[in-house]
Amino acid sequence: MFKRLFGSGETTPPPVTLAEVRNITVGRTVSLDTLAWDRLGDETHFKLDRDALEITAQGVVALDGGQYVHRFYTDDHVMLQAMSDDAGGRTSYDFTLFIPWTSAYPPSDRERRLWKDRLSEPVFDGAAEELPAYPRFWFAENDLRQPPVTLWESIYDDRTATAPYSKIFQTCMLYARELSGGRELMMALEMEPEGGEVTHEIMIGIPLEMGEFRA
Repeated sequence: MFKRLFGSGETTPPPVTLAEVRNITVGRTVSLDTLAWDRLGDETHFKLDRDALEITAQGVVALDGGQYVHRFYTDDHVMLQAMSDDAGGRTSYDFTLFIPWTSAYPPSDRERRLWKDRLSEPVFDGAAEELPAYPRFWFAENDLRQPPVTLWESIYDDRTATAPYSKIFQTCMLYARELSGGRELMMALEMEPEGGEVTHEIMIGIPLEMGEFRA
């Protein structure tokens, strides 16, 4: 996931035609195999009470290395994510599923600086959010402080749209902890929509195998 996500955070224009990743796009329904998270048992904070996702919005991030991140959203902000080497999503890999955990409006610039400081540490202390500590997944090869990754995401809510209805600047870091039944992911990010208010978000996720979802 985000194997070569290093650079300025600048992006190339998103595709004019929305990608379809394994037949997934806006307006489609994704069926899930609940074993993907049931096998993690009581150890995981990932909880999802259904086995189908109605996709109502779709995002794309163009990375500096030529890869794309494709994100598919439900109305309640569950997110299915895939990486690909092409804008159309034909060569997709690294599938993950995220649910929202917390969302907050930072009251001051000081709170924004403190949040970015937390995202720079090799371990995220989740006590304030009633979460355990999560080791950093990106840049896990060292235990030094590392500035979080920045990127732009273009969001679409219409399969025929040729321009996004929203663009969001994001400052984020990905974390993971190993459980007896598999891996649990945690993404912490600051989201700054064009013309909108800044929020601080935490999402809990799991990796998905290709056979664990279909549209």
